[in-house]
Amino acid sequence: MPDKRQHRGRHPADAEAFSPEVQPTLRQAVADLSWLLSHGYADKSAVKLVGDRYNLVERQRIAVARCACSDAALARRTEHRVDASAVAHRPLLLDGYNVLTTIEAALAGGIVLAGRDGCYRDMASMHGTFRQVRETLPALALVGEFLAARRVGEAVWLLDRPVSNSGRLKLKLIAVAAERTWPWRVELVGDPDAVLAATPDIVATADSMILDRCARWFNLAREIVIQHVPRAPIVDL
Repeated sequence: MPDKRQHRGRHPADAEAFSPEVQPTLRQAVADLSWLLSHGYADKSAVKLVGDRYNLVERQRIAVARCACSDAALARRTEHRVDASAVAHRPLLLDGYNVLTTIEAALAGGIVLAGRDGCYRDMASMHGTFRQVRETLPALALVGEFLAARRVGEAVWLLDRPVSNSGRLKLKLIAVAAERTWPWRVELVGDPDAVLAATPDIVATADSMILDRCARWFNLAREIVIQHVPRAPIVDL
């Protein structure tokens, strides 16, 4: 069945799965999972152990896994994080889909998770295909205006070549940047994670694997959501 979604909004089950009454349990699950990860438990088995203990449904387990991290990972991510002043007059490499879908979700009223490391993460899943939604262009405008205000030297968008419609999104990004004379460059790469983890430049992402390896990172999606999408439904775990 073709994907006919027009928004990056919330799942029908999210109102119950992330209700205010449930959130204290989810926060405790994040704390427990973070403890297990800090003591050497494997990710998959630790998530199952915590999920079973608190009888979490699948989307709750996904959320807890996205928000937890070990103490060592938290310390490393905190040490390598930079603030907005650091991106002025320098290139910034964007984990394209990671940044874009989080802002789209916030604009659409979808659940946005605040993780232990301070990152904002969405609950969207593309399943190998990117579909432009009504929030795509407004999200790109927010990114562009934010980066322009901070005088970023060049924004380099990295998109996953294997994801369907990456080529179309690349053309859209180029067109938006040309219209506003924003210094954007867009690259389709087989594995953006590897590029972002290895570059000496500052990266914008909330991807845990990249955060645990990159030289420097900027919490771009969170900054934009806080400043420009104040009504976004943030679930702080």
